[in-house]
Amino acid sequence: MSKKKLLVLTGGGDCPGLNAVIRGIYKAVKQQGDWELWGSIEAFNGLLAEPINIVKLNDENTAGIHVKGGTIIKTTNRGNPLSFPVQDENGNWIQKDVSDDLVQKIKSLGFEAVVNIGGDGSQKISQSLFEKGCPIIGVPKTIDNDLSATDLTFGFSTAVQIATDAFDKLVTTAESHHRTMIMEVMGRDAGWIALYAAIAGGAEICLIPEIPYKIENVLKAIESRYENGNGFVNIVVAEGAKEVDGDVVGTKANDEGDNHIKLGGIGNALRYKLEQLQDFAQIRTTILGHIQRGGTPIAFDRVLATSMGVKAFDMVQSKSFGKMVAFKNHQLEEVTLLSATESYNFIDKDHYLLQTARKMGVVFGD
Repeated sequence: MSKKKLLVLTGGGDCPGLNAVIRGIYKAVKQQGDWELWGSIEAFNGLLAEPINIVKLNDENTAGIHVKGGTIIKTTNRGNPLSFPVQDENGNWIQKDVSDDLVQKIKSLGFEAVVNIGGDGSQKISQSLFEKGCPIIGVPKTIDNDLSATDLTFGFSTAVQIATDAFDKLVTTAESHHRTMIMEVMGRDAGWIALYAAIAGGAEICLIPEIPYKIENVLKAIESRYENGNGFVNIVVAEGAKEVDGDVVGTKANDEGDNHIKLGGIGNALRYKLEQLQDFAQIRTTILGHIQRGGTPIAFDRVLATSMGVKAFDMVQSKSFGKMVAFKNHQLEEVTLLSATESYNFIDKDHYLLQTARKMGVVFGD
C-alpha cells in the first residue's frame, strides 16, 4: 500500500530553527507511518523548476539537523508564484502569476498536503494558494517577530541572543575608549530585536521603527553621558529606524523577483550626522547583518521549532488546511492564515517592554 505524500518547503530569509521544524515534521511522519515527507528545494522554485527539484526526506538527510542553522532544503526571496520572474520571448524579465499551474502541479504529483514554513510574505502566499484549492498549512518563521497571530516566532530568540552577545562586547570597548558605539540590528519594520537587545544589554539609547527619533534628542542623551571628556554611550538601532519626517535607509534589490527594499546603513548614517554635530565623542558603528540569521539555534528555538513541526503534521492529519500554527500563552494553537497576516506585529506604545525600557532611562529619541 502506497503512502500519502506530504510536501514541506522553506521560503523567505533563512532563520535559526528551520531545520528543527523539518526534523520535527519528519519524526512525527515516521512515527505515524502512513505518510512520507518530501522537500521542495528553494521554496516553490523546486516545484516550478524543469526538471522538478524535490527531495525525499529520510533518516539520513534529517539526522542531527536540529542543531544546524539555515535550511537543508534551501530557501529564496525570489519565488513568489503570484509574481514569478520569467523571461519573455525577447529575453526580458517579466512578472507572471503561475499560482494556478503550481496548485495543479502539486496535485498532479500526488501531494495531499503542503507545509509552508515562512514569515508574513510566505503566509500571504499560503493564503492565496489555499483560496485556489491547495491543501496548505503554515508555520511562522522570522527573526523579526513581526507576525501578530503568534506570541513568538522561532529564530527570534536566537537573533536576540546573538545581538546581546555582540552588544556585551561593544560595551567593554566603549567604556575602555570613552566611545559612543552604535550597533545596527535587523527587524525590518519592527523593533523587537533592538528593544530586547537594548534591555538585555543595558543600552542608553534605542532607536526603533515604531518611534521616529529627533537627532537633537539623541545628541542630548549622548552629551549627558560625557563629563570632562570621559564617559561612554551604547546605542542599539533597528535597520528600519528613521528620523521624524525622514526615510528609512536602504536600497532597492537588483535581483529579478525580489521587490524588497534592502534595509541597512542607518547605523552609519546616524554616526555621520552625530559626528557633524559634536566633537567630544568618538563614534564607531557595528552592523550585525546576517550574523543574526545564521548559526546554531538556542535551546528555546529548537524546542519551539520542533513542537511547531509536530503540530503542523497534526494539522495535516486533521485536514486543518488554510491555517497556521501559533504559539499563544505558552500553548500551540491553530489560527487562520487570513488572521495571521492581516496585521503587522509592531511594538505598541503601551507594550510593557517599551515601558520597562523608558522607566530604566533608555532614550528612544522622541
